[in-house]
Amino acid sequence: MAKLVRTEEEVMLADAARGFLDQAAPVAHLRGLRDAGQTQDRALWSEMAAMGWAGVLVPEEAGGSDMGHAAACALAGEMGKTLVASPFLSTAVIAATALRQVSDARAAEALARIASGEVTYALAIDEGAKFAPEATQMQARADGNGFRLNGEKRFVVDGANADRLLVLARTDAGLTLFDLPADRDGITREVQAMIDSRDAARIEFSDVAATGEDVLGQVDDAMTVLAPALRAGQAALAAEMAGLAAGAFGMTVEYLKERKQFGVPIGAFQALQHRAAHLWCECEVTASAILNAGRMLDEDPENAALAVSLAKARATDTAQSAVQEGVQMHGGIGMTDAFDMGFYMKRARVGAEWLGDYGYHANIVAQVRGF
Repeated sequence: MAKLVRTEEEVMLADAARGFLDQAAPVAHLRGLRDAGQTQDRALWSEMAAMGWAGVLVPEEAGGSDMGHAAACALAGEMGKTLVASPFLSTAVIAATALRQVSDARAAEALARIASGEVTYALAIDEGAKFAPEATQMQARADGNGFRLNGEKRFVVDGANADRLLVLARTDAGLTLFDLPADRDGITREVQAMIDSRDAARIEFSDVAATGEDVLGQVDDAMTVLAPALRAGQAALAAEMAGLAAGAFGMTVEYLKERKQFGVPIGAFQALQHRAAHLWCECEVTASAILNAGRMLDEDPENAALAVSLAKARATDTAQSAVQEGVQMHGGIGMTDAFDMGFYMKRARVGAEWLGDYGYHANIVAQVRGF
Protein backbone atom coordinates (compact mmCIF):
# COMPACT_ATOMS: atom_id res chain seq x y z
CA MET A 1 0.00 0.00 0.00
CA ALA A 2 1.27 3.47 -0.88
CA LYS A 3 2.52 5.43 2.09
CA LEU A 4 0.48 8.64 2.37
CA VAL A 5 3.37 10.83 3.47
CA ARG A 6 5.39 13.08 1.22
CA THR A 7 8.99 12.11 0.66
CA GLU A 8 11.76 14.44 1.75
CA GLU A 9 12.34 15.39 -1.91
CA GLU A 10 8.67 16.24 -2.40
CA VAL A 11 8.62 18.37 0.74
CA MET A 12 11.70 20.26 -0.44
CA LEU A 13 10.16 20.74 -3.88
CA ALA A 14 6.93 22.09 -2.41
CA ASP A 15 8.79 24.42 -0.05
CA ALA A 16 10.93 25.78 -2.88
CA ALA A 17 7.84 26.27 -5.04
CA ARG A 18 6.06 28.08 -2.23
CA GLY A 19 8.96 30.45 -1.72
CA PHE A 20 9.12 31.29 -5.41
CA LEU A 21 5.38 31.64 -6.01
CA ASP A 22 4.74 33.82 -2.97
CA GLN A 23 7.08 36.37 -4.54
CA ALA A 24 6.54 35.87 -8.26
CA ALA A 25 2.86 34.94 -8.49
CA PRO A 26 0.68 35.88 -5.52
CA VAL A 27 -3.04 36.35 -6.14
CA ALA A 28 -2.26 39.98 -6.94
CA HIS A 29 -0.40 38.71 -10.02
CA LEU A 30 -3.58 37.08 -11.36
CA ARG A 31 -5.51 40.25 -10.59
CA GLY A 32 -2.95 42.26 -12.55
CA LEU A 33 -3.22 39.93 -15.55
CA ARG A 34 -6.98 40.21 -15.51
CA ASP A 35 -6.97 43.98 -15.24
CA ALA A 36 -4.53 44.16 -18.15
CA GLY A 37 -6.71 41.87 -20.28
CA GLN A 38 -4.13 39.07 -20.25
CA THR A 39 -4.52 35.41 -19.29
CA GLN A 40 -0.91 34.18 -19.12
CA ASP A 41 2.54 35.48 -18.29
CA ARG A 42 5.11 33.99 -20.66
CA ALA A 43 7.99 35.39 -18.59
CA LEU A 44 6.68 33.57 -15.51
CA TRP A 45 6.40 30.32 -17.46
CA SER A 46 9.98 30.75 -18.65
CA GLU A 47 11.12 31.08 -15.05
CA MET A 48 9.19 27.93 -14.12
CA ALA A 49 10.80 26.07 -17.01
CA ALA A 50 14.25 27.28 -15.92
CA MET A 51 13.57 25.73 -12.48
CA GLY A 52 12.72 22.41 -14.12
CA TRP A 53 8.97 22.47 -13.56
CA ALA A 54 8.10 22.17 -17.25
CA GLY A 55 10.12 18.96 -17.38
CA VAL A 56 8.84 17.37 -14.18
CA LEU A 57 7.41 14.45 -16.21
CA VAL A 58 9.91 14.56 -19.07
CA PRO A 59 12.61 11.83 -19.18
CA GLU A 60 16.12 12.92 -18.27
CA GLU A 61 17.44 11.95 -21.71
CA ALA A 62 15.07 14.55 -23.19
CA GLY A 63 16.24 17.27 -20.81
CA GLY A 64 13.63 16.77 -18.09
CA SER A 65 13.87 15.98 -14.39
CA ASP A 66 11.47 12.99 -14.55
CA MET A 67 10.40 13.44 -10.92
CA GLY A 68 7.07 11.69 -11.33
CA HIS A 69 3.38 12.39 -10.85
CA ALA A 70 3.52 12.81 -7.09
CA ALA A 71 6.03 15.62 -7.62
CA ALA A 72 3.85 17.15 -10.35
CA CYS A 73 0.94 17.10 -7.91
CA ALA A 74 3.10 18.78 -5.27
CA LEU A 75 3.88 21.61 -7.69
CA ALA A 76 0.24 21.91 -8.80
CA GLY A 77 -0.88 22.11 -5.18
CA GLU A 78 1.43 25.03 -4.47
CA MET A 79 0.21 26.78 -7.63
CA GLY A 80 -3.36 26.36 -6.44
CA LYS A 81 -2.67 28.23 -3.20
CA THR A 82 -2.07 31.50 -5.05
CA LEU A 83 -4.14 30.74 -8.18
CA VAL A 84 -1.16 30.74 -10.53
CA ALA A 85 -2.20 31.05 -14.19
CA SER A 86 0.19 28.99 -16.32
CA PRO A 87 0.18 26.22 -18.94
CA PHE A 88 1.62 23.76 -16.40
CA LEU A 89 -1.30 21.30 -16.43
CA SER A 90 -1.91 21.38 -20.17
CA THR A 91 1.74 21.24 -21.18
CA ALA A 92 3.98 19.82 -18.46
CA VAL A 93 1.44 17.24 -17.27
CA ILE A 94 -1.10 16.29 -19.94
CA ALA A 95 0.92 16.77 -23.12
CA ALA A 96 4.13 15.41 -21.60
CA THR A 97 2.34 12.27 -20.39
CA ALA A 98 0.71 11.72 -23.78
CA LEU A 99 4.01 12.13 -25.62
CA ARG A 100 5.70 9.68 -23.24
CA GLN A 101 3.35 6.96 -24.46
CA VAL A 102 4.98 7.16 -27.91
CA SER A 103 8.51 5.91 -28.55
CA ASP A 104 9.81 7.78 -31.58
CA ALA A 105 12.18 10.61 -32.41
CA ARG A 106 9.39 13.10 -33.00
CA ALA A 107 7.90 12.55 -29.54
CA ALA A 108 11.35 12.77 -27.95
CA GLU A 109 11.97 16.11 -29.67
CA ALA A 110 8.57 17.43 -28.54
CA LEU A 111 9.30 16.39 -24.94
CA ALA A 112 12.62 18.22 -25.06
CA ARG A 113 10.89 21.37 -26.27
CA ILE A 114 8.36 21.10 -23.43
CA ALA A 115 11.11 20.70 -20.83
CA SER A 116 12.94 23.78 -22.12
CA GLY A 117 9.77 25.89 -22.04
CA GLU A 118 10.04 26.43 -25.78
CA VAL A 119 6.58 25.10 -26.62
CA THR A 120 3.18 24.99 -24.91
CA TYR A 121 0.23 22.70 -25.59
CA ALA A 122 -3.55 22.72 -25.16
CA LEU A 123 -5.89 19.74 -25.08
CA ALA A 124 -8.78 20.05 -27.56
CA ILE A 125 -11.34 17.44 -26.51
CA ASP A 126 -14.60 18.95 -25.24
CA GLU A 127 -17.39 19.50 -27.72
CA GLY A 128 -20.47 19.71 -25.50
CA ALA A 129 -21.42 21.02 -22.10
CA LYS A 130 -19.74 18.15 -20.26
CA PHE A 131 -16.46 16.25 -20.42
CA ALA A 132 -17.06 13.16 -22.60
CA PRO A 133 -14.04 12.22 -24.74
CA GLU A 134 -15.54 8.91 -25.86
CA ALA A 135 -18.48 10.81 -27.36
CA THR A 136 -16.26 12.91 -29.67
CA GLN A 137 -17.98 13.66 -32.98
CA MET A 138 -15.41 15.82 -34.76
CA GLN A 139 -14.49 14.06 -37.99
CA ALA A 140 -11.07 13.29 -39.42
CA ARG A 141 -11.87 11.78 -42.81
CA ALA A 142 -9.24 9.99 -44.85
CA ASP A 143 -7.73 12.11 -47.62
CA GLY A 144 -5.04 10.36 -49.64
CA ASN A 145 -2.26 9.47 -47.22
CA GLY A 146 -3.58 11.87 -44.60
CA PHE A 147 -6.74 13.32 -43.08
CA ARG A 148 -9.01 16.36 -43.19
CA LEU A 149 -10.35 17.57 -39.86
CA ASN A 150 -13.67 19.36 -39.57
CA GLY A 151 -15.54 20.39 -36.45
CA GLU A 152 -15.41 22.48 -33.31
CA LYS A 153 -13.84 22.11 -29.89
CA ARG A 154 -15.08 24.08 -26.89
CA PHE A 155 -13.53 24.94 -23.54
CA VAL A 156 -9.98 24.36 -24.78
CA VAL A 157 -8.03 25.38 -21.68
CA ASP A 158 -4.86 27.32 -22.60
CA GLY A 159 -6.04 27.13 -26.22
CA ALA A 160 -5.84 30.83 -27.02
CA ASN A 161 -2.08 31.03 -26.40
CA ALA A 162 -0.85 27.47 -26.96
CA ASP A 163 1.72 26.75 -29.66
CA ARG A 164 0.36 23.26 -30.36
CA LEU A 165 -2.91 21.39 -29.94
CA LEU A 166 -3.65 17.79 -29.02
CA VAL A 167 -6.85 17.19 -30.97
CA LEU A 168 -9.18 14.21 -30.55
CA ALA A 169 -11.18 13.28 -33.65
CA ARG A 170 -13.23 10.38 -34.95
CA THR A 171 -11.72 8.34 -37.77
CA ASP A 172 -13.12 5.35 -39.67
CA ALA A 173 -12.86 2.75 -36.90
CA GLY A 174 -12.42 4.73 -33.71
CA LEU A 175 -10.80 7.82 -32.21
CA THR A 176 -7.43 9.26 -33.21
CA LEU A 177 -5.27 11.82 -31.40
CA PHE A 178 -3.50 14.46 -33.51
CA ASP A 179 -0.61 16.73 -32.50
CA LEU A 180 -1.01 19.88 -34.59
CA PRO A 181 0.55 23.35 -34.67
CA ALA A 182 -2.06 25.85 -33.53
CA ASP A 183 -1.45 28.09 -36.54
CA ARG A 184 -2.09 25.45 -39.21
CA ASP A 185 -4.33 26.57 -42.09
CA GLY A 186 -8.00 26.03 -41.31
CA ILE A 187 -7.68 26.41 -37.52
CA THR A 188 -9.52 29.41 -36.09
CA ARG A 189 -9.29 30.27 -32.40
CA GLU A 190 -11.88 32.38 -30.59
CA VAL A 191 -11.00 33.50 -27.08
CA GLN A 192 -13.58 32.55 -24.47
CA ALA A 193 -14.08 34.86 -21.51
CA MET A 194 -13.74 32.72 -18.38
CA ILE A 195 -14.91 33.71 -14.91
CA ASP A 196 -11.57 32.58 -13.45
CA SER A 197 -9.64 34.97 -15.75
CA ARG A 198 -7.75 32.05 -17.37
CA ASP A 199 -6.90 31.20 -20.95
CA ALA A 200 -9.56 29.23 -22.84
CA ALA A 201 -10.76 29.16 -26.42
CA ARG A 202 -13.34 27.80 -28.81
CA ILE A 203 -11.50 26.35 -31.80
CA GLU A 204 -12.94 25.74 -35.26
CA PHE A 205 -11.36 23.21 -37.62
CA SER A 206 -12.26 23.80 -41.25
CA ASP A 207 -10.79 21.24 -43.67
CA VAL A 208 -7.55 21.12 -41.67
CA ALA A 209 -4.93 18.91 -43.31
CA ALA A 210 -3.15 16.33 -41.16
CA THR A 211 -0.57 13.76 -42.19
CA GLY A 212 0.41 10.45 -40.64
CA GLU A 213 3.23 12.26 -38.84
CA ASP A 214 0.63 14.37 -37.03
CA VAL A 215 -0.96 11.28 -35.47
CA LEU A 216 0.12 10.72 -31.88
CA GLY A 217 0.12 6.98 -31.33
CA GLN A 218 -1.93 4.79 -33.67
CA VAL A 219 -4.88 5.64 -35.90
CA ASP A 220 -8.23 4.59 -34.34
CA ASP A 221 -6.53 3.98 -30.98
CA ALA A 222 -6.35 7.38 -29.31
CA MET A 223 -7.18 6.25 -25.78
CA THR A 224 -4.01 4.18 -25.44
CA VAL A 225 -2.11 7.48 -25.53
CA LEU A 226 -4.77 9.80 -24.20
CA ALA A 227 -6.14 7.89 -21.19
CA PRO A 228 -2.87 8.03 -19.18
CA ALA A 229 -2.55 11.72 -20.02
CA LEU A 230 -6.09 12.43 -18.84
CA ARG A 231 -5.52 10.59 -15.56
CA ALA A 232 -2.30 12.57 -15.02
CA GLY A 233 -4.11 15.83 -15.72
CA GLN A 234 -7.03 14.93 -13.46
CA ALA A 235 -4.70 14.11 -10.57
CA ALA A 236 -2.71 17.33 -10.98
CA LEU A 237 -5.91 19.37 -11.30
CA ALA A 238 -7.19 17.72 -8.12
CA ALA A 239 -3.93 18.76 -6.43
CA GLU A 240 -4.42 22.32 -7.64
CA MET A 241 -7.98 22.33 -6.27
CA ALA A 242 -6.70 21.03 -2.93
CA GLY A 243 -4.10 23.79 -2.91
CA LEU A 244 -6.86 26.27 -3.70
CA ALA A 245 -8.87 24.96 -0.74
CA ALA A 246 -5.83 25.31 1.53
CA GLY A 247 -5.21 28.84 0.29
CA ALA A 248 -8.84 29.87 0.84
CA PHE A 249 -8.85 28.19 4.27
CA GLY A 250 -5.67 29.98 5.34
CA MET A 251 -7.10 33.32 4.25
CA THR A 252 -10.30 32.63 6.18
CA VAL A 253 -8.48 31.63 9.38
CA GLU A 254 -6.44 34.83 9.27
CA TYR A 255 -9.64 36.84 8.92
CA LEU A 256 -11.20 35.02 11.87
CA LYS A 257 -8.20 36.06 13.97
CA GLU A 258 -8.28 39.71 12.87
CA ARG A 259 -11.97 40.59 12.55
CA LYS A 260 -13.49 41.71 15.84
CA GLN A 261 -17.13 41.72 16.90
CA PHE A 262 -18.37 42.66 20.35
CA GLY A 263 -14.79 43.44 21.26
CA VAL A 264 -13.34 39.97 20.53
CA PRO A 265 -12.00 38.22 17.43
CA ILE A 266 -14.80 36.36 15.68
CA GLY A 267 -12.55 33.29 15.69
CA ALA A 268 -13.35 33.02 19.40
CA PHE A 269 -16.95 32.12 18.58
CA GLN A 270 -17.44 28.39 18.99
CA ALA A 271 -19.76 28.00 16.01
CA LEU A 272 -17.11 29.41 13.65
CA GLN A 273 -14.40 27.31 15.30
CA HIS A 274 -16.41 24.16 14.63
CA ARG A 275 -16.90 25.06 10.98
CA ALA A 276 -13.21 25.87 10.54
CA ALA A 277 -12.19 22.62 12.23
CA HIS A 278 -14.49 20.60 9.98
CA LEU A 279 -13.06 22.27 6.87
CA TRP A 280 -9.50 21.58 8.06
CA CYS A 281 -10.37 17.89 8.41
CA GLU A 282 -11.82 17.82 4.89
CA CYS A 283 -8.65 19.42 3.50
CA GLU A 284 -6.48 16.81 5.24
CA VAL A 285 -8.50 13.86 3.94
CA THR A 286 -8.41 15.30 0.42
CA ALA A 287 -4.64 15.79 0.65
CA SER A 288 -4.29 12.09 1.47
CA ALA A 289 -6.44 11.14 -1.53
CA ILE A 290 -4.22 13.22 -3.82
CA LEU A 291 -1.03 11.73 -2.41
CA ASN A 292 -2.48 8.30 -3.08
CA ALA A 293 -3.38 9.24 -6.66
CA GLY A 294 0.15 10.49 -7.32
CA ARG A 295 1.67 7.34 -5.84
CA MET A 296 -0.62 5.10 -7.92
CA LEU A 297 0.26 6.94 -11.13
CA ASP A 298 3.95 6.49 -10.37
CA GLU A 299 3.85 2.90 -9.12
CA ASP A 300 0.82 1.22 -10.73
CA PRO A 301 -0.54 3.47 -13.52
CA GLU A 302 -2.67 0.73 -15.09
CA ASN A 303 -4.76 0.55 -11.92
CA ALA A 304 -4.80 4.24 -11.00
CA ALA A 305 -8.27 5.16 -12.34
CA LEU A 306 -10.06 4.70 -9.01
CA ALA A 307 -7.48 6.68 -7.02
CA VAL A 308 -7.46 9.51 -9.57
CA SER A 309 -11.25 9.83 -9.80
CA LEU A 310 -11.58 9.67 -6.02
CA ALA A 311 -9.02 12.49 -5.71
CA LYS A 312 -10.71 14.66 -8.34
CA ALA A 313 -14.17 14.17 -6.84
CA ARG A 314 -12.98 14.90 -3.31
CA ALA A 315 -10.88 17.90 -4.36
CA THR A 316 -13.81 19.38 -6.27
CA ASP A 317 -16.10 19.02 -3.25
CA THR A 318 -13.50 20.30 -0.78
CA ALA A 319 -12.62 23.33 -2.88
CA GLN A 320 -16.30 24.25 -3.24
CA SER A 321 -16.79 23.93 0.53
CA ALA A 322 -13.68 25.99 1.27
CA VAL A 323 -14.68 28.93 -0.90
CA GLN A 324 -18.29 28.86 0.27
CA GLU A 325 -17.22 28.89 3.91
CA GLY A 326 -14.66 31.57 3.12
CA VAL A 327 -17.23 33.87 1.58
CA GLN A 328 -19.71 33.31 4.39
CA MET A 329 -17.19 33.86 7.18
CA HIS A 330 -15.90 37.01 5.54
CA GLY A 331 -19.41 38.38 5.33
CA GLY A 332 -20.23 41.02 2.72
CA ILE A 333 -16.62 41.76 1.74
CA GLY A 334 -16.17 38.17 0.65
CA MET A 335 -18.36 38.88 -2.38
CA THR A 336 -16.58 42.04 -3.48
CA ASP A 337 -14.02 42.19 -6.26
CA ALA A 338 -11.68 44.13 -4.01
CA PHE A 339 -11.19 41.01 -1.89
CA ASP A 340 -9.32 37.94 -3.12
CA MET A 341 -11.78 35.28 -1.96
CA GLY A 342 -13.89 35.81 -5.07
CA PHE A 343 -10.96 34.74 -7.25
CA TYR A 344 -10.78 31.46 -5.35
CA MET A 345 -14.50 30.87 -5.77
CA LYS A 346 -14.36 31.48 -9.53
CA ARG A 347 -11.37 29.18 -10.06
CA ALA A 348 -13.01 26.46 -7.97
CA ARG A 349 -16.07 26.64 -10.20
CA VAL A 350 -14.07 26.26 -13.43
CA GLY A 351 -11.77 23.60 -12.00
CA ALA A 352 -14.81 21.58 -10.97
CA GLU A 353 -15.88 21.24 -14.62
CA TRP A 354 -12.55 20.71 -16.39
CA LEU A 355 -11.56 17.08 -17.08
CA GLY A 356 -14.75 15.74 -15.53
CA ASP A 357 -17.02 17.15 -12.83
CA TYR A 358 -17.93 15.60 -9.48
CA GLY A 359 -20.67 13.45 -11.00
CA TYR A 360 -18.39 12.12 -13.73
CA HIS A 361 -15.73 10.97 -11.29
CA ALA A 362 -18.16 9.77 -8.62
CA ASN A 363 -19.70 7.53 -11.28
CA ILE A 364 -16.27 6.03 -12.07
CA VAL A 365 -15.67 5.37 -8.37
CA ALA A 366 -19.08 3.73 -8.10
CA GLN A 367 -18.46 1.52 -11.15
CA VAL A 368 -15.01 0.41 -10.00
CA ARG A 369 -16.31 -0.34 -6.53
CA GLY A 370 -19.28 -2.25 -7.96
CA PHE A 371 -22.00 0.01 -6.55
